[in-house]
Amino acid sequence: MVNNCLKTIHNYLLPPICVTCGQKAEDALDLCQGCLAAMPYLGHACRRCALPLATSGVCGSCLQIPPPFEQTFSLFRYTHPIDHLIQQLKFNRRLVNGLLGTLMAESLHQQEQRLPDLIVPVPLHRRRLQTRGYNQAVELARPVSKLLGVPMDFSCCHRSRETAVQSDLPAKQRRSNIKGAFEVDGVLSGKHVAVIDDVMTTGNTVTELAQVMRDSGVQKVDVWVCARVP
Repeated sequence: MVNNCLKTIHNYLLPPICVTCGQKAEDALDLCQGCLAAMPYLGHACRRCALPLATSGVCGSCLQIPPPFEQTFSLFRYTHPIDHLIQQLKFNRRLVNGLLGTLMAESLHQQEQRLPDLIVPVPLHRRRLQTRGYNQAVELARPVSKLLGVPMDFSCCHRSRETAVQSDLPAKQRRSNIKGAFEVDGVLSGKHVAVIDDVMTTGNTVTELAQVMRDSGVQKVDVWVCARVP
């Protein structure tokens, strides 16, 4: 009761403002209904890797070489304004009240699929974590974990070596850059795990992490990302 009253007073004195158009938002997500409806939702895509397709199914690449994860959920295409919001989350620590993670959780809940045993954010190397001060994948995972009721574990895996930033590299170099970069510390054998990250481009990062998990005995790996690069 007290919390609801404080929230009402806060919203009255400092009404939420839409992060994309600057107009008054209609709820605590800092997003108005018009901008929410106009977001670049992914639509038809490959079930395995979320690559946008004309119709939903499995893309040729995943049919030829199945990835070590079962399916990929992506809410958006990586285009305006999602690209800007993710960059703000990633480099400027503008968490926007957990907006992106909350939207992911709401969409995942509507799908009514069997939830995993555990959510694991893609880990940063300790040096990059010290420099940035936070892991954007963890910040996305917090509201997803809370709203879906699935525990999050950000200590069961780590980056064993520092790598170049994937987005700075040509596609052909990204696989070798991330190869051998992850290790599993916790006991994950037999579990169904959802790996969560902000953006999926070539998929090399989540592929490497998922393969390390499968090699450690994880039964099933899903990938949850906020946005997919076409």
